[in-house]
Amino acid sequence: MKNGLIYTMPLTIVGSIFLLLSNFPVPSVSDFFMKTGWTMRFAQVTGATYDLIALISVFAIAYQWVKEDGFQGLPAGILGMVAYVITLTPIKQVMNTSGTKVIATATGVIDKSWTGGKGMIAAIILGAVVGWIYSWFLKRDIRIKLPDQVPANVTGAFTALIPAAVIMTLAFGIYIFFDGVFHMTMVDAIYRVIQTPLQGLTDNAVGLFVYIFLISFLWSFGIHGPIVVGGILGPVLSANTLENIKLFQEGGRAALEARGHVFVQPIIDQFVTVTGSGVTIGLVVFMLFFAKSKMLKDLGKLALGPAIFNINEPLLFGIPIVLNPVLIPPFIITPLVTGMLTYLAIWLKILPVLSGVTVPWTTPAIISGLIIGGTDGWKFMLWQALMLVLSCVIWFPFARIQDRQNLAIERGEDPSQLADDIAEAKDTATTHEAAN
Repeated sequence: MKNGLIYTMPLTIVGSIFLLLSNFPVPSVSDFFMKTGWTMRFAQVTGATYDLIALISVFAIAYQWVKEDGFQGLPAGILGMVAYVITLTPIKQVMNTSGTKVIATATGVIDKSWTGGKGMIAAIILGAVVGWIYSWFLKRDIRIKLPDQVPANVTGAFTALIPAAVIMTLAFGIYIFFDGVFHMTMVDAIYRVIQTPLQGLTDNAVGLFVYIFLISFLWSFGIHGPIVVGGILGPVLSANTLENIKLFQEGGRAALEARGHVFVQPIIDQFVTVTGSGVTIGLVVFMLFFAKSKMLKDLGKLALGPAIFNINEPLLFGIPIVLNPVLIPPFIITPLVTGMLTYLAIWLKILPVLSGVTVPWTTPAIISGLIIGGTDGWKFMLWQALMLVLSCVIWFPFARIQDRQNLAIERGEDPSQLADDIAEAKDTATTHEAAN
């Protein structure tokens, strides 16, 4: 499923650029865009990306599922989109923005709310189900077989016929069931029963703390924390981000501050895993300018380039940090401090709620902070810089111990005598954690 969702990344990134243009951070330019009609034109692109993200996701997930099973994925992707649309009830009445008055009637119109962020969890579930059903039929060779003389494109179309009939019939049955019994769509039901509670559970300080801790804790044992945790909760963060975009488009900054989600994907990308999981820029700085052991000096030079683009596998497996009792404590503590302080700053209104503008996770620090903050980008840029300095403060004592151990080994000495120093550094970490 995660591989399928990757296909939506170009859309969200480009959509973010146009969202930024339609809410340009320079007032004079923003006023010019508004007066000349460019704000609405930019919003057209944002609407075509974010407001269709669930529909695109269901296609991508079904496609990727079948492709990984060794079959042609395109028919499954198309069936996923069709099945998703079948489960949606067309709008019969158009309400005013407050939802209190019918202002028009309509037929055959689909509410874009359900093809956007509010439909993300339903799209993921349905995409996976469609992919599984389609593969199930092909694995058992349950298909209409044609002679070898028939062109391949015609054969492919008939191959999809039986699973298509089953999938579309099931989707129709789901539509009838939810419309007749609950007077709502399946997508609406999933949003109320699954997505909304999940967003509520994650969108708080405890949810953020657990998310950050699990990323670093799993990495400590060599398990790719962002992939594991993000694969489970990433769609929820995406839904939070998309809802913030919708709020910002409809009600501006006031609506975002009143009802927006604090815990969105950019919090993780730009403040928790910035310069790599563990916010390891502090370790890199120590290795470059203060390390005495040749190994750390040389590795620091190699690690700087990737760290600028938020990649730190050279450190994780080169020093290594993985399974290293000296470096695991700061690896876990640092992102907890930077992430929770960022959450606190937004909660205390020191920083504004993020509007949902996203950048590629490889975007360098400072630049990413400037972009995601929109009109308040300078605040996030300065805050990001402060978090990087804080990373140095936390990492330096532990890096010094690691450096002494490496230096002792290089000199042929016994590094075990540094055990007392390690214990002292752990006490320092506990003090830092308690203070924050």
